[in-house]
Amino acid sequence: MLFSSMSSQAQSLFHRADSLLTQNYFKGNVDTAYIQRPTTKWTVTARMNVSGARMEAIGIDNGQHFKSEMEANRKSTISVGASYLGFTLSAALNPAKLMGKYRDYELNFNSYGRRFGFDVIYQDAHNFSGWHDHEGMERIMLSDGMLKVKTLNLNAFYIFNSRRFSYPAAFSQSYIQRRSAGSFLLAASGMAQRASLDWDQEMQLKIVNVGLGAGYGYNYVPNKGWLLHISALPTFIVYSNTSMTFGDNRIPLHYHFPEVIITGRGAVVRQWSNKFLGMSMVFNFSNNGDEASLALHNIKWRIRTFFGLRF
Repeated sequence: MLFSSMSSQAQSLFHRADSLLTQNYFKGNVDTAYIQRPTTKWTVTARMNVSGARMEAIGIDNGQHFKSEMEANRKSTISVGASYLGFTLSAALNPAKLMGKYRDYELNFNSYGRRFGFDVIYQDAHNFSGWHDHEGMERIMLSDGMLKVKTLNLNAFYIFNSRRFSYPAAFSQSYIQRRSAGSFLLAASGMAQRASLDWDQEMQLKIVNVGLGAGYGYNYVPNKGWLLHISALPTFIVYSNTSMTFGDNRIPLHYHFPEVIITGRGAVVRQWSNKFLGMSMVFNFSNNGDEASLALHNIKWRIRTFFGLRF
Protein backbone atom coordinates (compact mmCIF):
# COMPACT_ATOMS: atom_id res chain seq x y z
CA MET A 1 0.00 0.00 0.00
CA LEU A 2 2.85 2.40 0.88
CA PHE A 3 4.57 1.75 -2.46
CA SER A 4 1.28 2.28 -4.33
CA SER A 5 0.68 5.57 -2.50
CA MET A 6 4.21 6.82 -3.26
CA SER A 7 3.82 5.82 -6.91
CA SER A 8 0.49 7.64 -7.12
CA GLN A 9 2.02 10.79 -5.59
CA ALA A 10 4.96 10.64 -8.00
CA GLN A 11 2.62 10.34 -10.96
CA SER A 12 0.57 13.27 -9.67
CA LEU A 13 3.69 15.44 -9.33
CA PHE A 14 4.87 14.42 -12.80
CA HIS A 15 1.53 15.30 -14.38
CA ARG A 16 1.44 18.63 -12.55
CA ALA A 17 4.99 19.49 -13.65
CA ASP A 18 4.23 18.37 -17.19
CA SER A 19 1.11 20.53 -17.25
CA LEU A 20 3.05 23.62 -16.09
CA LEU A 21 5.84 23.02 -18.61
CA THR A 22 3.33 22.49 -21.41
CA GLN A 23 1.44 25.66 -20.50
CA ASN A 24 4.65 27.70 -20.38
CA TYR A 25 5.99 26.17 -23.62
CA PHE A 26 2.92 26.91 -25.71
CA LYS A 27 2.07 30.33 -24.30
CA GLY A 28 3.60 33.45 -25.80
CA ASN A 29 2.61 36.69 -27.44
CA VAL A 30 3.02 35.53 -31.04
CA ASP A 31 1.04 35.95 -34.22
CA THR A 32 0.11 32.34 -34.99
CA ALA A 33 -0.58 33.24 -38.61
CA TYR A 34 3.23 33.68 -38.91
CA ILE A 35 4.86 31.45 -36.27
CA GLN A 36 3.72 28.65 -33.99
CA ARG A 37 5.05 25.93 -31.74
CA PRO A 38 5.08 22.33 -33.01
CA THR A 39 2.03 20.50 -31.67
CA THR A 40 4.25 17.72 -30.23
CA LYS A 41 6.35 17.74 -27.04
CA TRP A 42 9.37 15.63 -28.04
CA THR A 43 11.98 16.34 -30.73
CA VAL A 44 14.95 14.11 -31.57
CA THR A 45 17.59 15.54 -33.89
CA ALA A 46 20.74 14.11 -35.48
CA ARG A 47 23.37 16.59 -36.69
CA MET A 48 26.58 16.62 -38.71
CA ASN A 49 28.77 19.65 -37.90
CA VAL A 50 31.81 20.94 -39.80
CA SER A 51 33.75 24.02 -38.63
CA GLY A 52 36.93 25.86 -39.53
CA ALA A 53 39.03 28.93 -38.77
CA ARG A 54 41.42 31.15 -40.73
CA MET A 55 43.72 34.06 -39.86
CA GLU A 56 45.17 36.63 -42.27
CA ALA A 57 47.81 39.33 -41.83
CA ILE A 58 48.13 42.01 -44.53
CA GLY A 59 50.41 45.05 -44.51
CA ILE A 60 53.49 46.92 -45.68
CA ASP A 61 57.01 46.38 -44.34
CA ASN A 62 59.71 48.86 -45.44
CA GLY A 63 57.60 49.83 -48.45
CA GLN A 64 56.97 46.22 -49.52
CA HIS A 65 53.58 44.52 -49.37
CA PHE A 66 53.15 41.23 -47.52
CA LYS A 67 50.34 38.80 -46.78
CA SER A 68 50.15 35.73 -44.53
CA GLU A 69 47.32 33.22 -44.34
CA MET A 70 46.98 30.42 -41.80
CA GLU A 71 44.12 27.90 -41.61
CA ALA A 72 43.29 25.35 -38.91
CA ASN A 73 42.31 21.77 -39.59
CA ARG A 74 38.57 21.46 -40.03
CA LYS A 75 36.60 19.87 -37.23
CA SER A 76 33.78 17.37 -37.93
CA THR A 77 31.39 16.03 -35.29
CA ILE A 78 28.25 13.93 -35.19
CA SER A 79 25.68 14.70 -32.50
CA VAL A 80 22.28 13.50 -31.33
CA GLY A 81 19.95 15.58 -29.17
CA ALA A 82 16.58 15.01 -27.51
CA SER A 83 14.31 17.92 -26.56
CA TYR A 84 11.23 17.87 -24.34
CA LEU A 85 9.19 21.08 -24.23
CA GLY A 86 12.26 23.19 -24.89
CA PHE A 87 14.69 21.36 -22.56
CA THR A 88 17.44 19.66 -24.57
CA LEU A 89 20.16 17.10 -23.87
CA SER A 90 22.69 16.19 -26.54
CA ALA A 91 25.89 14.19 -27.04
CA ALA A 92 28.56 14.70 -29.70
CA LEU A 93 31.24 12.45 -31.20
CA ASN A 94 34.38 13.50 -33.09
CA PRO A 95 35.60 10.48 -35.14
CA ALA A 96 38.92 12.15 -36.06
CA LYS A 97 39.72 12.83 -32.41
CA LEU A 98 39.00 9.21 -31.48
CA MET A 99 41.49 8.12 -34.16
CA GLY A 100 44.10 10.60 -32.93
CA LYS A 101 43.92 12.75 -36.09
CA TYR A 102 42.48 15.86 -34.43
CA ARG A 103 44.31 17.34 -31.44
CA ASP A 104 42.50 20.65 -30.98
CA TYR A 105 39.61 21.60 -28.71
CA GLU A 106 36.48 23.48 -29.69
CA LEU A 107 33.27 24.34 -27.83
CA ASN A 108 30.11 25.74 -29.45
CA PHE A 109 27.14 26.84 -27.35
CA ASN A 110 24.13 28.42 -29.02
CA SER A 111 20.82 29.66 -27.66
CA TYR A 112 18.10 30.94 -29.98
CA GLY A 113 15.14 32.31 -28.06
CA ARG A 114 12.06 34.11 -29.32
CA ARG A 115 13.38 37.57 -28.35
CA PHE A 116 17.03 37.01 -27.42
CA GLY A 117 19.81 34.77 -28.69
CA PHE A 118 23.54 34.29 -28.37
CA ASP A 119 26.53 32.24 -29.60
CA VAL A 120 29.59 31.27 -27.57
CA ILE A 121 32.49 29.74 -29.54
CA TYR A 122 35.80 28.78 -27.96
CA GLN A 123 38.67 27.22 -29.90
CA ASP A 124 42.14 26.09 -28.79
CA ALA A 125 43.95 25.18 -32.02
CA HIS A 126 47.56 24.03 -32.49
CA ASN A 127 47.37 22.79 -36.07
CA PHE A 128 47.34 25.97 -38.18
CA SER A 129 49.29 25.81 -41.43
CA GLY A 130 49.60 28.18 -44.37
CA TRP A 131 51.94 30.55 -46.22
CA HIS A 132 53.58 33.98 -46.20
CA ASP A 133 54.09 36.15 -49.30
CA HIS A 134 56.47 39.09 -49.19
CA GLU A 135 56.99 41.37 -52.17
CA GLY A 136 60.24 40.53 -53.93
CA MET A 137 60.62 37.16 -52.15
CA GLU A 138 59.53 33.58 -52.78
CA ARG A 139 56.51 32.26 -50.91
CA ILE A 140 57.34 30.80 -47.51
CA MET A 141 55.29 27.80 -46.38
CA LEU A 142 54.29 27.80 -42.71
CA SER A 143 54.06 24.26 -41.41
CA ASP A 144 51.58 22.67 -39.03
CA GLY A 145 52.33 23.47 -35.40
CA MET A 146 54.07 26.83 -35.88
CA LEU A 147 50.96 28.81 -34.87
CA LYS A 148 48.94 28.19 -31.69
CA VAL A 149 45.73 30.14 -31.14
CA LYS A 150 43.11 30.41 -28.40
CA THR A 151 40.00 32.32 -29.48
CA LEU A 152 36.71 33.20 -27.76
CA ASN A 153 33.86 34.62 -29.88
CA LEU A 154 30.68 36.00 -28.29
CA ASN A 155 27.59 37.23 -30.17
CA ALA A 156 24.25 38.33 -28.72
CA PHE A 157 21.17 39.82 -30.38
CA TYR A 158 17.69 41.16 -29.66
CA ILE A 159 14.77 40.60 -32.06
CA PHE A 160 12.28 43.46 -32.47
CA ASN A 161 9.59 41.62 -34.47
CA SER A 162 9.48 38.53 -32.25
CA ARG A 163 5.74 38.07 -32.77
CA ARG A 164 6.18 37.22 -36.47
CA PHE A 165 9.86 36.43 -37.05
CA SER A 166 11.53 33.39 -35.45
CA TYR A 167 15.24 32.57 -35.24
CA PRO A 168 14.45 29.21 -33.54
CA ALA A 169 12.42 28.17 -36.59
CA ALA A 170 15.61 28.29 -38.65
CA PHE A 171 18.20 27.03 -36.13
CA SER A 172 16.61 24.89 -33.41
CA GLN A 173 13.23 24.03 -34.98
CA SER A 174 11.43 24.77 -31.68
CA TYR A 175 9.11 27.05 -33.69
CA ILE A 176 7.62 26.74 -37.17
CA GLN A 177 7.63 29.75 -39.52
CA ARG A 178 4.34 29.66 -41.43
CA ARG A 179 4.59 32.91 -43.43
CA SER A 180 7.47 35.11 -44.54
CA ALA A 181 8.61 37.79 -42.11
CA GLY A 182 11.69 39.78 -41.13
CA SER A 183 12.99 41.80 -38.23
CA PHE A 184 15.53 44.45 -37.31
CA LEU A 185 18.06 43.23 -34.75
CA LEU A 186 20.23 44.84 -32.08
CA ALA A 187 23.60 43.15 -31.64
CA ALA A 188 26.63 43.02 -29.36
CA SER A 189 29.82 41.11 -30.17
CA GLY A 190 33.04 40.29 -28.42
CA MET A 191 36.29 38.57 -29.31
CA ALA A 192 39.33 37.65 -27.25
CA GLN A 193 42.35 35.97 -28.81
CA ARG A 194 45.83 34.94 -27.78
CA ALA A 195 48.23 33.54 -30.40
CA SER A 196 51.89 32.56 -30.58
CA LEU A 197 53.94 32.00 -33.74
CA ASP A 198 57.32 30.24 -33.63
CA TRP A 199 59.06 31.64 -36.73
CA ASP A 200 62.64 33.04 -36.64
CA GLN A 201 61.76 34.65 -33.33
CA GLU A 202 58.65 34.04 -31.26
CA MET A 203 55.70 36.33 -31.92
CA GLN A 204 52.88 36.87 -29.42
CA LEU A 205 49.50 38.35 -30.38
CA LYS A 206 46.78 39.56 -28.02
CA ILE A 207 43.38 40.85 -29.15
CA VAL A 208 40.36 42.03 -27.16
CA ASN A 209 37.43 43.51 -29.12
CA VAL A 210 33.94 44.64 -28.13
CA GLY A 211 31.43 45.70 -30.80
CA LEU A 212 27.92 47.17 -30.90
CA GLY A 213 25.63 47.39 -33.89
CA ALA A 214 22.40 46.40 -35.59
CA GLY A 215 21.30 44.16 -38.41
CA TYR A 216 18.41 42.47 -40.12
CA GLY A 217 17.10 38.93 -40.48
CA TYR A 218 14.52 37.48 -42.84
CA ASN A 219 12.63 34.17 -42.95
CA TYR A 220 11.28 33.42 -46.41
CA VAL A 221 8.55 30.79 -46.75
CA PRO A 222 8.13 30.14 -50.50
CA ASN A 223 5.79 27.18 -49.99
CA LYS A 224 4.28 25.22 -47.13
CA GLY A 225 6.98 23.23 -45.34
CA TRP A 226 9.90 25.31 -46.64
CA LEU A 227 11.96 27.96 -44.86
CA LEU A 228 14.95 29.97 -46.12
CA HIS A 229 16.71 32.19 -43.59
CA ILE A 230 19.38 34.87 -44.00
CA SER A 231 20.62 37.46 -41.52
CA ALA A 232 23.57 39.77 -41.01
CA LEU A 233 24.70 41.38 -37.74
CA PRO A 234 27.48 43.93 -38.34
CA THR A 235 28.92 45.54 -35.21
CA PHE A 236 31.47 48.35 -35.01
CA ILE A 237 34.27 47.80 -32.53
CA VAL A 238 33.91 50.36 -29.73
CA TYR A 239 36.70 48.96 -27.55
CA SER A 240 39.92 47.43 -28.85
CA ASN A 241 43.10 46.38 -27.09
CA THR A 242 45.46 44.72 -29.56
CA SER A 243 49.22 44.23 -29.49
CA MET A 244 51.98 42.12 -31.03
CA THR A 245 55.25 41.19 -29.33
CA PHE A 246 58.42 40.13 -31.17
CA GLY A 247 60.96 38.94 -28.62
CA ASP A 248 61.27 41.91 -26.25
CA ASN A 249 59.62 44.41 -28.62
CA ARG A 250 55.93 45.18 -28.07
CA ILE A 251 54.06 46.76 -30.99
CA PRO A 252 50.54 48.09 -30.29
CA LEU A 253 48.06 47.96 -33.19
CA HIS A 254 46.34 51.32 -33.26
CA TYR A 255 42.61 51.53 -33.93
CA HIS A 256 41.71 52.31 -37.55
CA PHE A 257 38.06 53.01 -38.47
CA PRO A 258 36.15 50.98 -39.46
CA GLU A 259 37.07 47.93 -37.38
CA VAL A 260 34.16 45.49 -37.30
CA ILE A 261 32.86 42.15 -36.11
CA ILE A 262 30.32 40.71 -38.55
CA THR A 263 28.15 37.66 -37.92
CA GLY A 264 26.24 36.18 -40.83
CA ARG A 265 23.76 33.31 -40.66
CA GLY A 266 21.85 31.28 -43.20
CA ALA A 267 19.60 28.23 -43.15
CA VAL A 268 17.36 26.05 -45.32
CA VAL A 269 14.71 23.88 -43.61
CA ARG A 270 12.25 21.41 -45.15
CA GLN A 271 9.40 20.04 -43.01
CA TRP A 272 6.78 17.42 -43.75
CA SER A 273 4.54 15.41 -41.47
CA ASN A 274 6.51 14.99 -38.20
CA LYS A 275 9.93 15.17 -39.88
CA PHE A 276 12.35 17.95 -40.85
CA LEU A 277 15.78 18.23 -42.42
CA GLY A 278 18.03 21.07 -43.42
CA MET A 279 21.32 22.92 -43.31
CA SER A 280 22.47 25.99 -41.39
CA MET A 281 25.58 28.19 -41.43
CA VAL A 282 27.18 30.67 -39.02
CA PHE A 283 30.03 32.90 -40.21
CA ASN A 284 32.12 35.27 -38.06
CA PHE A 285 34.55 37.88 -39.41
CA SER A 286 36.61 40.51 -37.59
CA ASN A 287 39.32 42.94 -38.64
CA ASN A 288 41.88 44.97 -36.70
CA GLY A 289 44.40 47.53 -37.87
CA ASP A 290 45.13 49.11 -41.24
CA GLU A 291 46.45 47.44 -44.41
CA ALA A 292 48.70 50.49 -44.94
CA SER A 293 50.75 49.20 -41.99
CA LEU A 294 49.34 45.95 -40.54
CA ALA A 295 45.81 44.52 -40.58
CA LEU A 296 44.62 41.27 -38.98
CA HIS A 297 41.56 39.34 -40.18
CA ASN A 298 39.92 36.50 -38.25
CA ILE A 299 37.38 34.16 -39.85
CA LYS A 300 35.39 31.45 -38.04
CA TRP A 301 32.62 29.38 -39.61
CA ARG A 302 30.41 26.38 -38.96
CA ILE A 303 28.10 24.42 -41.26
CA ARG A 304 25.50 22.04 -39.83
CA THR A 305 23.22 19.52 -41.54
CA PHE A 306 20.42 17.96 -39.53
CA PHE A 307 17.47 15.57 -39.56
CA GLY A 308 14.79 15.43 -36.89
CA LEU A 309 11.60 13.73 -35.74
CA ARG A 310 8.80 15.20 -33.63
CA PHE A 311 6.43 13.09 -31.57
